[in-house]
Amino acid sequence: MNSFELLFLGTGTSTGVPMIGCDCPVCRSKDPRNRRRRSGLYVRAGETCVVIDTPPEFREQALEHDLRQLDALLFTHAHADHVFGLDDIRRFNTIQDGHAIPVYAATETIVELQRIFSYMTKPCQKGLFRPKVSMQPVEAPFRVAPLKAAHAGPDDLEVVPFEVAHGDGRTQGFRLNWRGRSFGYAPDCQSLPAASVSLLHGVNLMILDALRYRPHPTHLNVEESLAVLSRIGAPRALLTHLCHDIDHAQLSAQLPPWVQLSYDGLRVQL
Repeated sequence: MNSFELLFLGTGTSTGVPMIGCDCPVCRSKDPRNRRRRSGLYVRAGETCVVIDTPPEFREQALEHDLRQLDALLFTHAHADHVFGLDDIRRFNTIQDGHAIPVYAATETIVELQRIFSYMTKPCQKGLFRPKVSMQPVEAPFRVAPLKAAHAGPDDLEVVPFEVAHGDGRTQGFRLNWRGRSFGYAPDCQSLPAASVSLLHGVNLMILDALRYRPHPTHLNVEESLAVLSRIGAPRALLTHLCHDIDHAQLSAQLPPWVQLSYDGLRVQL
């Protein structure tokens, strides 16, 4: 299988869109592209399937898209809107012959996941189910193979973590390379260090945070995101992690031709 496909499980910020108790035009919009669950990405590279972040809606995202395979989890950071769906991966343990699913993240993120989901490592009464994971702190490039494979090989998906500035705590983005194609993903980002920008040179697609039009202390706004994307120089870009300030059709009409807005359920072939 030569497919390298991305599926946007969610493209919204921490509150989601519509936002609770809000009557703004975007929250009341009939355009399905303005309905945004919390951000997550499903990636299929040949026989390997990975998820980047498990938002609170992960169960319903998996059901909607009939996801049946999960070979690894990548976490950008440990904020609630990116990790609170982790418990739902226990169903993937069951349908994948009880295999533990590797979880890759920065050391600090692993520590937070172990704190938040401390029950996962405690003895489990017979008949109960808890997620089975293998925590893998990562600070350098690594490869992901299908769980059914005996070992990783040169044709497996390569993942390259990079540093991202995003408020308190540590956040990473990921560059994923497979068979000469690549993309970068940084859904929560206030700025990118020069080393991270350099690492992203040459990607076919860059997916980047663009929360809203006004400045924000921990996220890029649309203007800032476009400036960072120009520095990266990818031929195609998608904006994500969008709040209710952004109407899909309105902003789409104003973006340069090489930049588009992502939306829940969008599939992209590389």
